[in-house]
Amino acid sequence: MKKIILAGLSAATLALSLPAADTLATVNGHKITKEDVQTVLNSMGARTTYDALPDDIKKKVLDQIIEQQLLQEKALKSGIEKSKEYKEALDKLKKKLALDIWMKKELDKIQVSDKEAKKVYEEHKNSFQRPESVHARHILLKTEEEAKKVIEELSKTPKSKLKSKFEELAKTKSTGPSASRGGDLGTFGRGQMVKPFSDAAFALKAGEFTKQPVKTQFGYHIIYVEEKNPAQTVPFEQVKDRIKQNLKMEKFKDKIQEIAKGLRSKAKIKYQ
Repeated sequence: MKKIILAGLSAATLALSLPAADTLATVNGHKITKEDVQTVLNSMGARTTYDALPDDIKKKVLDQIIEQQLLQEKALKSGIEKSKEYKEALDKLKKKLALDIWMKKELDKIQVSDKEAKKVYEEHKNSFQRPESVHARHILLKTEEEAKKVIEELSKTPKSKLKSKFEELAKTKSTGPSASRGGDLGTFGRGQMVKPFSDAAFALKAGEFTKQPVKTQFGYHIIYVEEKNPAQTVPFEQVKDRIKQNLKMEKFKDKIQEIAKGLRSKAKIKYQ
């Protein structure tokens, strides 16, 4: 039941929230808009917008829709609308569309207050824990000797220029895939890197680098910590909207199930 509800809701949300149309082409006087293209992209499961597509892909997608429009015109001219199959399919489509739009309207009626969201936040605070993490860079070298030479060069660098020097050396000397990014590994928590690397990184303070090479199965690392973030509870304001949306969907699910239960009690249902 839940999957049916969400599938119907998704279709209704799309139908009622598409952006204003921009005409991209006309076929025998019929306009093809960005809205039309976006609908096709969504139906294909594409997680992008028409505007974000490369120009050559835009042309291919648009040409496919133009061909589809021409085929639709041919189908209509054939008198298909008078066929039994068409009428049956149209009846099913009308029912589905009615359900989609009705569900969207029922969802819009549901309200969740900040007070309700805060109550959930307080009751499940352990679920909003952000573990300790570091933002680090590294320089990966094949030998310990090479690593020690880089450490020696970094040790001569003034603290105010240490970060830029580390980035420069990472780009020119590191053998790791992050070299082009100045050795940037982003932010990670304990256990997300191999243990020797993780232990060394978390032992540093922000602005420090390892004074001895750190050996792993990948080679020898020099690690620089840009930022260190202690474990903390994510503030309510940062998760409030997500909590409210989850509560809204829970209320919606319960509401639909209750309505369905009431309808079943009054309906004449006979299993074959």
